[in-house]
Amino acid sequence: MVMHVIRRRAAILGGLALSTFALSTFALSVLAAVSAGAAELRVVSSGGFAAAYRALAPRFEGRTGLTLVSSWGPSMGSTANAVPQRLARHEPIDVVIMVGSALDDLVRQGQVVPDSRQDLARSLIGAAVRRGAPRPDIGTADGLRSALLAAKSVVYSDSASGVYIQSELFARLGIADRMAGKARMIPAEPVGEVVARGEADLGFQQISELKPVPGIDLLGPIPDAVQQATVFSAGIVASSPNRSAARALIDYLASEDAATAVRESGLEPLGR
Repeated sequence: MVMHVIRRRAAILGGLALSTFALSTFALSVLAAVSAGAAELRVVSSGGFAAAYRALAPRFEGRTGLTLVSSWGPSMGSTANAVPQRLARHEPIDVVIMVGSALDDLVRQGQVVPDSRQDLARSLIGAAVRRGAPRPDIGTADGLRSALLAAKSVVYSDSASGVYIQSELFARLGIADRMAGKARMIPAEPVGEVVARGEADLGFQQISELKPVPGIDLLGPIPDAVQQATVFSAGIVASSPNRSAARALIDYLASEDAATAVRESGLEPLGR
């Protein structure tokens, strides 16, 4: 009976190779989710992994029969949709996908199951201008400094990349005082949309968050000398009643099968 269920699930998983003695982590977690009777999962993802997640979610649903109820919010901060704020008001959430360091804070607070943490992808900070605007050369630290000083207004996100830009990057470039009056953090909105509307000359955010925004030109990543990579990770919320199904989703997002979509979104896959 058990092997009948395994073979039937293998067909649903689109030909995933399973043998009697060697089952993939994803297959095992899916079987556990099915036996636990989970029907849907509630997921909150930060913007950095959102494009990859949107591509992968329908595939996961098709392969498992589970329904994903998805919403979005920053990994940190005090805005209403930020992941910590959602958990503080006890929203029913099964899986969070967010900046790894912020996820670690939630693990320490007992909000996320410690051994559920899984790194999914690495992201770089990029810069963008409004579509058709002059494209400054930001390929070197000197070029980036010049572009920042020439811009009349600069915006950056209220998540990890923006915190770095505000608290470290400007100082490392020696222009913190000169940026104070014209650079601002954007809460709860993609930075690219602000740039696309012409409300800022130059915008900074994770490349994966800039790529999907219409009306902007991506200049590329900021130089390695002043770059700060961000790791996006997933974890199971401690109050989730659907831990087996949540584990199945995280295993899939970290799988080799998911890597192409992750890479195409502008991220570097870090999963299994």
